[in-house]
Amino acid sequence: MKIIKKLYFDDFEKSENEISLSVERRVLAKRRWRGQAEDGTVFGFDLEIPLQNRVCFHAEGKRNYIIAQKPEPVFQVSFSTQREAAHLAWQVGNLHFPAQFNDSYLIVEGDLAVRLMLERNQNSF
Repeated sequence: MKIIKKLYFDDFEKSENEISLSVERRVLAKRRWRGQAEDGTVFGFDLEIPLQNRVCFHAEGKRNYIIAQKPEPVFQVSFSTQREAAHLAWQVGNLHFPAQFNDSYLIVEGDLAVRLMLERNQNSF
């Protein structure tokens, strides 16, 4: 198992009339929160459903206010066998962290608890 830390970026081209409100994923998942757009405009949200990345949540004249999810650290963890993948899935799931699996690696939130768990159990196969 090899742990590689990298950043997730949702890279997009922004037009000149788009104003971003940058927010972390955990805040974005909430239905009630406050944020400040890059032009200084403050918004308060009381939503029926959470907003998603790249959604235009307010338009004023030619300005469109867009949600921009902030990049976050993640771990890319390589595995070589299905047994190792199953063990990793169990470990990450036991901590209640979501994971995305590929054919040879998983991506999981770059949290300290995940790092310690992966380092502690690295040679347990």
